[in-house]
Amino acid sequence: MKIERKYMAHYLNAHFASAGPGEASYVRLGDDLEEYSPELSANVEKKSNILGQTSVTIDSYQKQGEVTPYYANKGDKLFERLQAIIDGDMVLDDLKTDIVEVKLWDESGLEGGTFPAVREECYIEVVSYGGDTTGYQIPFNVHYTGVKESGTFDVKAKTFTAAE
Repeated sequence: MKIERKYMAHYLNAHFASAGPGEASYVRLGDDLEEYSPELSANVEKKSNILGQTSVTIDSYQKQGEVTPYYANKGDKLFERLQAIIDGDMVLDDLKTDIVEVKLWDESGLEGGTFPAVREECYIEVVSYGGDTTGYQIPFNVHYTGVKESGTFDVKAKTFTAAE
């Protein structure tokens, strides 16, 4: 059975690490997005020897996702954080947060609303801001670091719990 795209959910934490202590504030990506597909960009090394054989080594991934378009909405925590990045010309750890990929197709979570998930540290890169007459847009990229942990995500409370 094919899995519909809506069952792979991506929740971005709008409470960035540099904002100090506080609760995570997860916002589901998807409004106005027709596609969100993190690209893995593998580091591939190929070597050929004198026998005509080729060896392939994949030793790392540089994963990133593109959120385009992103329309600003008053009162939205993610919009407020993106606008703060623009207004403050933020760099380095001021851009650090996390993203949770939630597997909503796993039927074990249907009763309680808690599903298997992976949380990964990431950095947000605002690409531009402004847009056309359709509304104020702030497209951005999500750069994954590879620091991740498995656990569960409660879609009602929007909370992540790490596996023990």
